[in-house]
Amino acid sequence: MKIKKTVMALEITDANFEELVLKSDKPVLVDFWAEWCGPCRMVGPVVEEIAKEYDGKAVVGKVNVDNNPQISMQFGIRNIPALLYFKDGQVVDKQVGAVPKSILADKLNKQLV
Repeated sequence: MKIKKTVMALEITDANFEELVLKSDKPVLVDFWAEWCGPCRMVGPVVEEIAKEYDGKAVVGKVNVDNNPQISMQFGIRNIPALLYFKDGQVVDKQVGAVPKSILADKLNKQLV
């Protein structure tokens, strides 16, 4: 009997941001979102799918902007959903607003090379 591993986007907070994102040796996709944000609810499941598909190749996480104002301010997040792509601790790309999964995946693929 094989146990199926459930891969989900990591919950990234002000407290673990440096460890999970800035110090990661893999590319990182961070979804800045909030409960009350309609477009965020459309992007959320897509981010979860990407987390499963890129398990082991990239880090995928979500930051609730209401609970983690420090990171949101640090990266100038004013509109959500905002998806930031990090490589070697630096922001290398970003996407604001709800977009198709293919666009998010393409941007992440560029960081894998």
